[in-house]
Amino acid sequence: MNDQTKTFEARCYELLKLIPKGKVTTYGEIARALNTKAYQAVGNAMAKNKNLFVIPCHRVIRSNGEIGNYALGAEKKASLLREEGVTLKADKVQDLEAVIYRFRR
Repeated sequence: MNDQTKTFEARCYELLKLIPKGKVTTYGEIARALNTKAYQAVGNAMAKNKNLFVIPCHRVIRSNGEIGNYALGAEKKASLLREEGVTLKADKVQDLEAVIYRFRR
């Protein structure tokens, strides 16, 4: 299956699998990597993720550093990020530039 025949969600999930532990990305970064401005569609794809532990959507945050929503709740998302070494304060990633993962084009 080539990129043209994969669903938007599948393309998002492939990108998510590239993000290492201890790093985060944003809905916008994923959209840019997919050559679109459909940030909300990226968020919708994260919400549809049925395989949370294989496809690490907890590593996707808002561009302002806020952790945002998660299928298992914001507290669980914060806990997972902290376990991976991401520093949070009031549910916001600290020193975002140090932990942001940007996709190569």
